[in-house]
Amino acid sequence: MSDKHPNHAHDLCGCCGSICRRDFLATVSASALAVQSGLLEAAAESAPQPAAGGKPRVRVAFLHPDVEKYWMGWPGAAYDIAARKADYTKTLTDAAAKYSVELEISPDPIAADAAVDALLAQCKADPPEGVILVMQDLNTSWPKANRFAKEKGNLPLIIFSPMGSSFTGHLQGSRNAPRTFVAATQHYDWLEVAVRMMRTIYDMRTTRLLIVNGDKTEDKKLDVIGTTLHYIPLDRWTEEAKAVEATEEVKALADYYTKLAKKIVEPNAQDILNAAKNYFVAKRLMAAENCQGISLNCLGLVGARRIPCPPCIAWMKLNDEGSVGCCECDWNAAISLLLTARLCGRGGFMQDPAPNTVNNTLMGAHCSSPSKLRGFDKDHEPLILRSHSESNIGVSPQVIWPLGEPVTVMKFQGPGKILLGTGKVVANIDTPPSGGCRTSVELEMDDKPNCLDCKGFHQLFVLGKLDLLYKAYCQLAGIEVEPI
Repeated sequence: MSDKHPNHAHDLCGCCGSICRRDFLATVSASALAVQSGLLEAAAESAPQPAAGGKPRVRVAFLHPDVEKYWMGWPGAAYDIAARKADYTKTLTDAAAKYSVELEISPDPIAADAAVDALLAQCKADPPEGVILVMQDLNTSWPKANRFAKEKGNLPLIIFSPMGSSFTGHLQGSRNAPRTFVAATQHYDWLEVAVRMMRTIYDMRTTRLLIVNGDKTEDKKLDVIGTTLHYIPLDRWTEEAKAVEATEEVKALADYYTKLAKKIVEPNAQDILNAAKNYFVAKRLMAAENCQGISLNCLGLVGARRIPCPPCIAWMKLNDEGSVGCCECDWNAAISLLLTARLCGRGGFMQDPAPNTVNNTLMGAHCSSPSKLRGFDKDHEPLILRSHSESNIGVSPQVIWPLGEPVTVMKFQGPGKILLGTGKVVANIDTPPSGGCRTSVELEMDDKPNCLDCKGFHQLFVLGKLDLLYKAYCQLAGIEVEPI
């Protein structure tokens, strides 16, 4: 690492003013230690589901002439139509089982215009969540696929074109069709992504996000994506928080993060217990309101000293397990977290952007970051338990991001547009000596744009180069993409 982008070292065994993890464990009750494993498993099983449930229906049809084999031209006489159809079908059905999607696969190929008429009529009479057309022919099938794309209306459509079924010219006819993504690739296992994108469209449309703020109870359904924002009064959080006891389950969660942390600096045992309680407050409210994610006017509660601990750890856990925990009632950030969880299988780091004009980089800082940056089924990144820096109370995670790895930066800007960019991690920033929030990450953006031109606020940092996946989804879902 060059001097230009120093990475502040983290002594994970101890530091001035911190509690050694070994000593801290002695303060945790024996009963919590004894029941930790079983109760945490129960907590995970009862955690809010990342989507509202149900099975979206997706139509699948194969396009090729009604012949057994080809002669000359692509895909060639060596291309076994039936065998490849079997490969594609297995990939699709395996993905459908994985993502809980109901596939309706047409038994006969679309080989004539009458078959296009029939598919259009069926989709109009009983609209599915979307349609996947699999191309197995270079010459006669593209006019049929292009016609379906033109006449399908607002129905999401994926045209899968495996290598050998298209040249550049073939791909132009449906290039600008609304809510259509053409996936031309040699990798037929990409069809799993196709099924996941269809499931994601359904999840975005059917999910309810709980917004805890103000004094009203009301619903607002967002245009384009269809997500429902369910508002409840802010007092509901404080009332539920008073009702949560220090049960064995709560103690087990506190112990889990005590043992997981590489270091504990400011928090004491009661702080961590309060942080664990917040997770169960969020779970109870989401269950009571039939919601699959939550955002809270947390700064208002902390500023007014109405809660002893902000929900930073609760949000980290929710975002690590595939749900949504979002700060400050920012619903654009909440639906960004929802999309990232459903489409990319990982959490995002909602952050306050702070341009670094000396390095021409983008720094981002906030009180809560997911720790499973590589996926819900992956290991935690190194984690330090700190206080919430603005108030110096409670518990806030300092997650150490991996240096040199690619990051995608994104955020919904209204339900019909997202901001999107890419970069890489060049530093983790400590507080102190810096100010700001506990998890602070510095990115070098790709193509070296002027850091002062960064658009938006509370954008997500998402580990991995995922911009093409977001773009494909946005094309399918009818969402505009703007460079960040």
